[in-house]
Formats: sequence, structure tokens, C-alpha cells
Amino acid sequence: MDTFDWDSIRYPLFLTLKVTFFSTFFAALLGIFFAYWMSKLRFFGRAFADAILTLPMVLPPTVLGYYLLVVFGKKGVIGHFLAEQFEYSILFNLHGAVLASTIVSFPLVYRSAKATFEDLDPEYEEIALTLGKSKWETFLTVILPLSWRGILAGSMMAYARGMGEFGATLMIAGNIPEKTQTIALAIYDSVQSGKDEFSLVLVFVASITCVLVLTVSGILLKKSHW
Repeated sequence: MDTFDWDSIRYPLFLTLKVTFFSTFFAALLGIFFAYWMSKLRFFGRAFADAILTLPMVLPPTVLGYYLLVVFGKKGVIGHFLAEQFEYSILFNLHGAVLASTIVSFPLVYRSAKATFEDLDPEYEEIALTLGKSKWETFLTVILPLSWRGILAGSMMAYARGMGEFGATLMIAGNIPEKTQTIALAIYDSVQSGKDEFSLVLVFVASITCVLVLTVSGILLKKSHW
């Protein structure tokens, strides 16, 4: 490698942390909502709906990126509407990176939260409703506090997964330095350019960050048993 300084690492790292923070937040909201909904409802096609919600976890990232382009591209239903009504496109900007990371990491929160909700004794909810709590109050004051371990575990895994997102982000947000280039894309760029030392530093930073995230999640989960 010729030369590099902290600035060449700082931007993709901070951008990755920003994208991952927002994507984890949205993935957690969506994951909790759909997990609770699916854990309570029984309907024809439930297994198919569950498979669709889990699909981003097993689809190749490039296939997922293609679907996002079909929906949010200029000719897509949502993309065309945004362009016509607001002169806005989610493609090739930070919002696109957040969207890609959210969709990819969502199933991790969904599966973990759903398993936790299904394991809860239904008597807790029945007692709260009997005492006059509304369903919304019961969810906030009873269900969530009893389910926080599973939700936290899924959210932390989603955060770690979001940090490594590559394929879908590349397709919908592009690989634009100082705009949409996350640390995963920066590593790809540096390897392609033969910048081995720079690649090693980025890989080390990404690995250490993920290890710290998983370590903190493990400590938090352990404390919940004290």
C-alpha cells in the first residue's frame, strides 16, 4: 500500500456504524411487530407468511438487492411514486444503505422475538387483561419486559449482521467513497486495488468491532440472569 491515514479508515467505519445503528433500530421495530403478530394469529397460509418474513436471511444478497431495485428503482412501484410525488430516490444514497441493511438483518430479530413470544406462558397476558389492562398496555408492561432477552439477542445479532452487509448494499446504494461506502465495501475495494495492508487494517477494525458487539450482548444477557 502506498499511504493511508486515519481518515481513510474513519469514514467507512463511522458510516457503517451509522447505517447499522439505524438499520438495527428499524429491524427491531419491524421484527417485534411481525413476531408478536405471527405468534398470536392462526390463519391459513401462516407457514407461507413465516417463510416470506424469514426469506431475506437465506436469499443471496444480490438476489435481495435485485428485488429492492425492482421495488424502489425508478420504474418500481414505490420508487416511481417517490420520484413523481417527492422527486426523491432511495438509490445510491445513505437511505438506500440503511434499507438494504434493515431488510437483511430483520429476520434475525423476527425469529428470535417470535420464539420468545411463543415460549411465554399465556396466563401472564390473560391475568393482565383480567385486571383491566388493554392489549396495548399488556404488551408494553407485561409481554415486552418478559421478552427482552430474546429481543436483545436478536437485535445484537442483527447489528453484527448489518455491519457485514455487502451484496444488497452494493446493488441499491452503490459503492461511492465518502457517501455510501461502508467498511465491507471498502475492504472489497482495497482488495481489488491490491492494497493489502489497508485491507488488513479494515478487516481487523471490522472484526474487533463485531467481537465487541457480541461480547457486550453476551454480558447483558448474562446479567439478566443475576
